[in-house]
Amino acid sequence: MQEKIILFDGVCNLCNGAINFIIKHDPKAKFKFAALQGETGKRLLAKHNINPKETDSIVLIDKNKVSVKSSAALRIAKDLNNAYPLLYGFMIIPNFIRNAVYDFIAAHRYKWFGKKESCMLPTPELKSRFLD
Repeated sequence: MQEKIILFDGVCNLCNGAINFIIKHDPKAKFKFAALQGETGKRLLAKHNINPKETDSIVLIDKNKVSVKSSAALRIAKDLNNAYPLLYGFMIIPNFIRNAVYDFIAAHRYKWFGKKESCMLPTPELKSRFLD
C-alpha cells in the first residue's frame, strides 16, 4: 500500500485536534503525518511546488497526487472508518465555494482555537506514523 501523507500546521490547536481525530478513525494506519514547519513538511512542499503562504493548514499527498484545503479534508474523510466517508459527497460542491468556507475557518483558527509554541510531539506508540 502506498502511504498517504498529511501535512498539517503543527502549532495550530484545531489542526492538532484534527490529526488526533484522524488517528482515532484510521484503524488501518493508512496515513502518515508531518508538520508543515518540519524538515519533511518543507521538503514535500518544495517537491510538489506548494506555496506555504497560500496553503498553510492541510495538504494530502497520495501517490504523488496533491490535494489542498477542502479537497484534502474530504479525501482524508473518504479513508476514515464509520460514516465519515460519506462526507466525500461534498466534493460535488464547487471547489471555490468549499475553499471559501475552508479559508474563512483557516484564517480564524488561531483566534478561535489557539496556537501552540511548538509542534506536537507524538506518543511513543504513534511516533512511527510521524515523519521528521
